[in-house]
Amino acid sequence: TNLDFANSYVKDIRYAARNKDDLRIVLDLSENVHPKSFLLKPNREYGHRLVIDLIGDELVSKPKPANNLKYKNTLRDVIVAIDAGHGGDDPGAIGRRGTREKDVVMAIAKRLERLVKNERGMRPVMIRKGDYYVGLKNRVKLARKEQADIFISIHADAYRNSKAKGTSVFVVSERGASSQAARFLAEKENQSDLIGGVDCDEIDDDLLKLVLVDMVKNSTMETSHQIARNVLGNLGQITHLHKKNVEQAGFRVLKAPDIPSILIETAFISNPAEERKLRSSKHQELIANSILKGVKN
Repeated sequence: TNLDFANSYVKDIRYAARNKDDLRIVLDLSENVHPKSFLLKPNREYGHRLVIDLIGDELVSKPKPANNLKYKNTLRDVIVAIDAGHGGDDPGAIGRRGTREKDVVMAIAKRLERLVKNERGMRPVMIRKGDYYVGLKNRVKLARKEQADIFISIHADAYRNSKAKGTSVFVVSERGASSQAARFLAEKENQSDLIGGVDCDEIDDDLLKLVLVDMVKNSTMETSHQIARNVLGNLGQITHLHKKNVEQAGFRVLKAPDIPSILIETAFISNPAEERKLRSSKHQELIANSILKGVKN
């Protein structure tokens, strides 16, 4: 196959059979890169895929020094991280008319961004600014880098039964949040942020560290539930709810113990009637407005 490698880090691709059962693929590069890879499950367009991102030195951000907070004891805007699910090689769920989840959730996210930007005392941060894939852990890292006060992940559900319908709002389960908090405690670069700017090196008692992280986690979960209930209540005024109560699940993007986080399944893209609504700019605006009202409450 003739491939155009212009403006890329790849000079050539070589491949050959190996050990009779394997195929070895070699990428010849023009300079040093930082590779990242992830697997994607099959969808209507593609089979199983291995996606490899090659990131140049100039695009690799340097780690942020601990305790170098942008804001300390000053009045500032509430920072709302808006996460449009999927993106790039991951289209998400696909409706009967070919509507891709990644496209409709980005449309809703951009509308929400505009609404938040117009609110005095609030500032939006888009986790995904275009049609590219962001790893789930990196979505949380980006929100933390911007010192987000709330994380909102927007999705569109799918189910094999096309009659399934309605909107859902999720927070992380207790078990997921607890295990993640324990892992964060072991990560040195995050400890000071988790404990309100106090450097963990100054705290000798491991039990005290654990108690402080647990307090942060419990406060975060309580706030997440409050926001989720408000958002769900407002969404229930414009659309059918799949469940009338906030649900809990182990979504990876909700597991930051220090940022109140919710995930919204705006509708079932696998339901033809709801797919039609998701394609409507008017309905997208109604969803964005309902989310904002919930956040403001």
